[in-house]
Amino acid sequence: MFSKTCEYGIRAIIYIASQTAKGDRVSQKEVAYEIESPMAFTAKILQQLAKKDLVRSVMGPNGGFEIEESRLREIKIGEVVDAIDGDSIYRGCGLGLKDCNAAQPCPLHDKFVKIRNDLRKMLESTSLYDLAMGLENGLSFLKR
Repeated sequence: MFSKTCEYGIRAIIYIASQTAKGDRVSQKEVAYEIESPMAFTAKILQQLAKKDLVRSVMGPNGGFEIEESRLREIKIGEVVDAIDGDSIYRGCGLGLKDCNAAQPCPLHDKFVKIRNDLRKMLESTSLYDLAMGLENGLSFLKR
């Protein structure tokens, strides 16, 4: 459903949010380890997130990545998806056809439209804070 880059991006920002909630910054190396992502790939993802002002990069010996604590409840997962994959997830055909639309629908079109709309609602209403607290409370996991 999401691109591999987006999957890692979501995992990375959730991890950073969980550490920010505890008052900690995290290094690129730590993020890569905690989300089980290659270091170079993680670096590119973190650059994208920083460029979109979703995470902040702090240089220096005590530097790392963090999110403004006041923004943890504001930033929704939909913003992360948009920053990495754009809005293609809301427009694509369930069967991968190029030109699927209401006028010339694929066999899954009507059912897939509902799923995409529900997905959009979930992504636009779920905050980083919600997901980070699941990690902190042991209710969810980023790696197995």
